[in-house]
Amino acid sequence: MDIAERYIRLAHAIDAHSEGFIDGYGGPAEWADRTPRDPAALKAEAEALIDEVGGVEDETRRAFLLVQARAMHTLTRRLTGAPLPYAEEARGLYDIEVPVADRAALDAALRDLDAALPGAGSLSGRDAALRGRLAVREADLLRVAAPILDELRGRTRERFGLPEGENFTIGLVRDKPWGGYNWPLGNLQSLIEINTDLPVLLPALPDLLAHEGYPGHHTEHATKEARLVREKGWREHSVQLINAPECVVSEGIAVNALRAVMDEAEVEAWLTGDLAAHAGLDPEDLRAFLAAERARRSLGGVSGEAARMLHGEGAGEAEVLDFIRTYAVASEERARQTLRFISVPNMRSYIFTYSVGGDLVRRYVAKEGHAGFARLLTEPVTPGELRAAVS
Repeated sequence: MDIAERYIRLAHAIDAHSEGFIDGYGGPAEWADRTPRDPAALKAEAEALIDEVGGVEDETRRAFLLVQARAMHTLTRRLTGAPLPYAEEARGLYDIEVPVADRAALDAALRDLDAALPGAGSLSGRDAALRGRLAVREADLLRVAAPILDELRGRTRERFGLPEGENFTIGLVRDKPWGGYNWPLGNLQSLIEINTDLPVLLPALPDLLAHEGYPGHHTEHATKEARLVREKGWREHSVQLINAPECVVSEGIAVNALRAVMDEAEVEAWLTGDLAAHAGLDPEDLRAFLAAERARRSLGGVSGEAARMLHGEGAGEAEVLDFIRTYAVASEERARQTLRFISVPNMRSYIFTYSVGGDLVRRYVAKEGHAGFARLLTEPVTPGELRAAVS
């Protein structure tokens, strides 16, 4: 049995105990055996896989498989009931350290946001009012999304290239803990779903579609399938794992996807021009929202801090909800949606892949330029490699 088959079979065996561990699979059906097995046996198999990975000749392939196998071992430890502190869980699964938010910096960011939001009244009230004016009607979402996707796909193809035959379908869903999701289907295809439990705002739509589609998750998965699975025969890349270091890089790519093809001035001109007209919204409201978003950037770690409080410190749900409402300037509904997301077992420490991965990729691309982003789309790079590259 070759290393890729062992890796994929073990992933499916783990998924039988931890449903959702496999995010997508496009490899041989006979390897997708989810017959339940004893967690202790899976832990021993993960240890054996780590040893076997050491014999992989290609250095790039070996480095990727090693951190992935270590993540599998961490998860099998959790499945056996072994004590696993929250920070150790995140380190073992994602090869990252859990950041601790600076409350003074968050307070300063709230003051900046208060100054940036237009109107009179409470911060939360003004924020909710502006959001309400920028929501795209659910019936219009796919119509408004179409030209955004066309533009993003064209820019991605021109700057980074796209494999022949790649494509995805897009649909609207409800009752999900996330706002958007890309499901890799194999054969260069994906399914993108947008959750409409909460209003979808026009100024968030280009970033959402870049994140999930071009040049984000769909582009990365399709490109790596074409380059690594089809050309190199590294079939371990026909499976995507949700609790593994690859997610730090993948979310880092997705968080930075829009800026990889459009600069900030271009996005603002697009939103306040053609897209505002297409959606029938006031360009001045969009300008006000974008100004507030610049102030809100320093609040980007709020969800992660909420997860650390909940799972790492044992804070109660009421305390965590109050923290989210305050520092995310969130309505009760939005705060509960965040709490729901960070409470999902497979997402409890995943939340840090966005902030930590986003920062690592941003710094790497600032150093290496578009060639650096292209490398991340085509090669299996680990979080440790990114840290070394930007240190």
